[in-house]
Amino acid sequence: MGNYIVLFTVSGIIIFGLIKKVKIFDAFLEGAKDGLHTAAGIIPALTALTLCVSALRASGAVEALGQLTAPLIGMAHIPPETLPLMLIRPISGSGALAVLQGIFASCGPDSIAGNVASVMMGSTETTFYTITVYFGSVGVKKTGCTIPAALTADLTGMIIAALTVNLLM
Repeated sequence: MGNYIVLFTVSGIIIFGLIKKVKIFDAFLEGAKDGLHTAAGIIPALTALTLCVSALRASGAVEALGQLTAPLIGMAHIPPETLPLMLIRPISGSGALAVLQGIFASCGPDSIAGNVASVMMGSTETTFYTITVYFGSVGVKKTGCTIPAALTADLTGMIIAALTVNLLM
């Protein structure tokens, strides 16, 4: 079904362009050129973000922060196995998937920790990556209250994920 949707969408765009007498290929090339300029503009920010994530993981800072916050996590009935996921999810989507896979391998996907981790993955965002891409693409340098608000939303999503899974299981 998805292939047909793509086919009909592309066909519809081409037909619409022909009706409006737009030079379709020229418009496509112009859009692709703009996309490349946008991508080139955000590469430095993405490189810096990737470097920071790698440094945090390699230094053991994620694990140390996890040990410091473990008592608070226990009071909220959040499985301790999900703590690394809570710390890495706002920073790295691929790192969070690796942590999720580790939780599945050690606890099982049908365990409380596996279910909480799954709901956390669906309820939160890779905040720093998203802010880097979207703000970087339009040249925003000052994020204002965006990062605190987004991290608060991530934390809320994680806590509600744990409470919901504990309530329903």
